[in-house]
Amino acid sequence: MSLNDTPSANRVHIGFFGCRNAGKSSLVNAVTGQSLAVVSDVAGTTTDPVYKSMELLPLGPVVIIDTPGIDDTGELGELRVSKTRQVLAKIDVAVLVVDGSVGLSAADRELTELFKEKNINYIIAYNKSDLVKDDTQVQNSAENSIWVSAEHRQGIEELKELIGKLTVTDTMTRRLVGDLIQPGDMVVLVIPIDSAAPKGRLILPQQQVIRDVLETGATAVVCRDTELEDTLRRLEGNVSLVVTDSQAFAKVMKIVPYDIYLTSFSILMARFKGQLDAAVNGAYVLDRLRDEGQRTDADSRPPRILIAEGCTHHR
Repeated sequence: MSLNDTPSANRVHIGFFGCRNAGKSSLVNAVTGQSLAVVSDVAGTTTDPVYKSMELLPLGPVVIIDTPGIDDTGELGELRVSKTRQVLAKIDVAVLVVDGSVGLSAADRELTELFKEKNINYIIAYNKSDLVKDDTQVQNSAENSIWVSAEHRQGIEELKELIGKLTVTDTMTRRLVGDLIQPGDMVVLVIPIDSAAPKGRLILPQQQVIRDVLETGATAVVCRDTELEDTLRRLEGNVSLVVTDSQAFAKVMKIVPYDIYLTSFSILMARFKGQLDAAVNGAYVLDRLRDEGQRTDADSRPPRILIAEGCTHHR
């Protein structure tokens, strides 16, 4: 799996904001090393947020978002500003691009207040440093600000390093399975190979779980559901966790001993994305909708799955 295969939701989202003609698009192009955004001397050239998934060293997989000018005017301008504000809900770090030869505007200050209100880490990038004659002003930058020149590529690498320091997010530190196992544990991954399986490869959640198991220092043993019983017997009970594909869950649940933790790739992904509690509550509500006369003893048993922030034996 390459960095370009990383899902958008797992990438660091970096938004570039600022007034018209502050040089946002030029700075985006300088940072990415690509002609990602259209550059023009005409104010308001960027009319809609532009999204680009890419690898950006030293950060890795990211989504770069170039936004319209926050000071746009008129009816269309208001729509563009509204779209710019919507981007705030999607980003991990903001870069406020300011025309260094002009300084912070009222619109820029309003944006910094929004960043603080939404707890968004931000950097003020004073662009066009080559046009500023006062070297003292350039040297006395605040801790979260930097002077750059998109045109002359000055301060670009330093800007990327500064962005990197501010982009340690929950998504980056969250683990799929690594926080549920210990170094040295044995984890069995059950992956059916049938007509529904992709040819010649594993699906992304399976790849990610294998990687997380290895990064933890545990051992991943991969087998099909048809070989699971024999695999567990060969491992002689030295298994801490079994993770199965959802389509084989019912079959696997009957094979895995009650003293071994059990979950599925789908459950781990829902937990990783913060959706597990809602999914469990939804399943409970649906279950309660059954006609009471149709409920069996099996319906009242606790689910044999690994849930929430820890794990439970599937008794």
